[in-house]
This record gives sequence, structure tokens and C-alpha cells, in this order.
Amino acid sequence: MTARAMSKGANLPVGVPSVRVEISWSERGGGPDVDVSALLLTSAGRVRDDADFVFYNQPRHASGAVTHLGKRSAAGVTADTVEVKLRSLESAVARVELCASADGGTFGQVTDLTLRLLDAGNLAELARFEMEGDTETAFIGGELYLREGQWKFRAVGQGYASGLAGLATDFGISVDEEPVGAAADPAASAVRTPPPPLPPAAPAVHTPAPPPPQPLPASAPADSAAVSAPSAGARLTKGEEQLPVDMRKRLSLRKEQVAVSLRKRGAVGVTARVVLVLDASGSMSFLYSGGVVADVVERMAAVAAQLDDDGEMQAWTFASEPARLPDLRLGELPEWLRLHVRVGEISLFRRSKKPRKGLQPGQVDMRSVGIQNEEQKVIAQVREYVRAHPAAAPTLVLFFSDGGVYRDAAIEKELRAAAEEPIFWQFVGLGRSNYGVLERFDALPGRRVDNVGFFAVDDIRTVPDQELYDRLLSEFPSWLTAAGQAGIL
Repeated sequence: MTARAMSKGANLPVGVPSVRVEISWSERGGGPDVDVSALLLTSAGRVRDDADFVFYNQPRHASGAVTHLGKRSAAGVTADTVEVKLRSLESAVARVELCASADGGTFGQVTDLTLRLLDAGNLAELARFEMEGDTETAFIGGELYLREGQWKFRAVGQGYASGLAGLATDFGISVDEEPVGAAADPAASAVRTPPPPLPPAAPAVHTPAPPPPQPLPASAPADSAAVSAPSAGARLTKGEEQLPVDMRKRLSLRKEQVAVSLRKRGAVGVTARVVLVLDASGSMSFLYSGGVVADVVERMAAVAAQLDDDGEMQAWTFASEPARLPDLRLGELPEWLRLHVRVGEISLFRRSKKPRKGLQPGQVDMRSVGIQNEEQKVIAQVREYVRAHPAAAPTLVLFFSDGGVYRDAAIEKELRAAAEEPIFWQFVGLGRSNYGVLERFDALPGRRVDNVGFFAVDDIRTVPDQELYDRLLSEFPSWLTAAGQAGIL
């Protein structure tokens, strides 16, 4: 293809497998900064969910097909670029809208606004579209669209005075604006598609009632009977008596179930420091708002209560960046859930550096955590914590994520290095998704011990406690043995 100057509404076929869409502007004149983004749309002209919006706070689509490459400046011109791998786009994607937003002004103040379509392979210019704005604060510069099996590019040049939020709303993204001066709202989510409805049988938020005990058949093995008997070896834990009655009853039963799971694997009486890691990326929002994550944390508190003499868990949350949460002390569990099981407070259209108002002591400003998946960063931070705080007992990391893993090489590097450390990493996938290297790690050679476990469940709410603990603790005891023989413990 040869380079072509395009006018508004013109189109051309795209004969290369990958393209870059570069929007540039002159730095002279003191106009606003410009941010480029992309929306992946179905044939109905709507996004499937908020993951189909690629921009500065979410720079890579889970499919890997669309990536925000960021800005560069040279000779008084700034350019922001998105790359689209057309052959990697999922079959449901029929259009990719290529957008821009003005940060701190209107497009009428932007000089020499130009869209260039480039061959991503050799960076040859395929087309050029010069645009002019007025009072608009957002623009659709162009679009890639599929027509009879052929990808094409159209010069659009449509402006939106309502900004990027108004543009995104037109394509199915829901925007919640934070009221000026409002206190922090743990459920606030600046941009997202409405979460899917929860099944009618979903447990109540934070305090699901435990199932009634079932009578055991006469032939039931001794371990099954131990589920409801103190002989299973459940420990009394500091702070347990401070819990609400219903929560205390659930904890007592769950501790005994954890003890049963350990005894099945010959690990009676083992101790461990338990670390909890919670995915807070954008796709997790409905699992938080539906109480699923709070329920997971309560169930994991029983693991810490049984394995750790002081019943405490260190805890992290992560998305684009990791953040250390206050230690979870058993007696403070209800308040800890209220204060720290939070996600979705970042605004996709604002990058304010001011501290969020209304945060209570110890709370993390979730805007600083972001919405992207960067597992390797939190893995590195947990490793650093364990090195800086050596303990007599090994460390068990309980790591919950809904997938979208794409930093495979960086994650593998961290976990390979961690194989020589007294840490076992148990990853749990919340739903069907792409878990990348985490699913393959058991088969990766070159480690003295297998220090990683992984399993995924479609809906963790439907998994009975005993089954969950059996799966959660299935590999930890064998790692204890192997790590001891290797001199790691």
C-alpha cells in the first residue's frame, strides 16, 4: 500500500496484519495534552465489558490484540499511539474505534491534529488524516472495521463536547461520576459495564449462613467425622471470641475442616505464616460488589487461624501496582472486610494526584492501585517482605485472581527465583479466564522444588468449604517435605 491523504468519511482496505494508529499534535500554542484510546466493539456497536476499553490506565487488552504504546515527543511534535494486531482480534470484535481526548482544554486549542495509519511491521505510512476541532473534548479519529472478511480503515473525525466519558457511554460503558467533595465510596467504579446479575442462590454479603450439618453414613471415614468433632485438631485462636456469634460459628467449623484437609495429607500440627493476595483489577469489580471477595477472605481467615498461632494474615491488593493492606487480625475481621475489601475507585478519565478524601486510617487509595494486571509486581513485593521479616515457619501465599494474566515472562522469573525461598504460592482462579504461565507452572522444569500450585473454579461460591480447603492445601504438605529435604526450610 502507498500512503494516502484521507478526507472525512473516506475509507481504504488494510492489507497488513498489524497497524499502528498514531495521533499527533504540535506542542506550540500551549494547548491541552491529548490521550489516545481504543474501543473494541461487537457487530452491535457495543463493548462486551470495560476490558474492551484500551487507554492509558488499561494499556493492553486481555487478548493482546490491542495495546496503547504511549507517547513520544520529537521536534516540537507529540504523538500518542495504539497498535492493533488485526489477526489476533477475537471473532466477536467487528470494529475498533480509535479515539482521542483533550486533557485540560478543547480540540479547538490543539494545533496540527493528525492521524497517521502505519504498517506496524515496517512503520511505513499507509494513510494520513488531518483533523480540526472546535469545542469538542473527545474525538473519534478513525475506525478499523470488518467488511466481508476484509479489514478496512475509515476516517471519521467526529467530536464529542461531552468528553471521553460521553463518547464511551455511547458505546455501552457505564460512567459513575464522583460527586464533588463526596466521601470515599468503597463501591464507586468510575467506568464499567453493569455487572452480571448474581444467581438467586448467591450468599449474603460478608455473612453467608453455614449449611446445616449433614448426617454421616455409617461407612464414612474417620476424617469425615472429624469435620464436626473437636478431635480434628482445630486450634483456639486469639481474638476469636470477639467475633459476632454467626461468624464465630462459621470459623469454628471451617478451622476443623482445614485441620481435616491437613490430616488427610499427613500434615497434622504444621504451622505457617499465611499471606493473602487479592486481585483488584477492573474485571474483579462485580466479584467485590457482589460480596464474593469478602466471602473468600472470611473463608481464608480460617486457614490462617488454623496454621498461624496468632491468627493473623499479612495482606496485599494489586492491579497495575501492588499495595500492602493492614494485617488482618481475626478479632477485627468484620471491620477489616468493611474497610479493606475494596476495588473500582479509580477514575478511568481522571488522573488526579491529590489524595482521595474520606479515607479512614489504614485504607489504601485504590486509585493508586489502578485496574491493570501486573502480578509480577506484587509477587516481588511479597518476596521482599518475607526476606525482610524471616520467620521460623514457612510462608503460604493464598493468591486470588480472575485472570487476564499476560506478563508471563516476568511472572515466571519471579516464581523461579522464589523456588529457593521458604514460600509456597497457591494461586486460585476465580472463573474461566486466561491465567497464562500460572496454569503451566507445574510442568516447567529447572526448579529444585515445585513451589507453585494452581486451580480455577467457575464460581467459588458453589464450592463447599471442605472441598475448597482440600484443593487449597493439596500441594502445600508435599512442598513442605520437598523443601525440607532440599534445605530450603
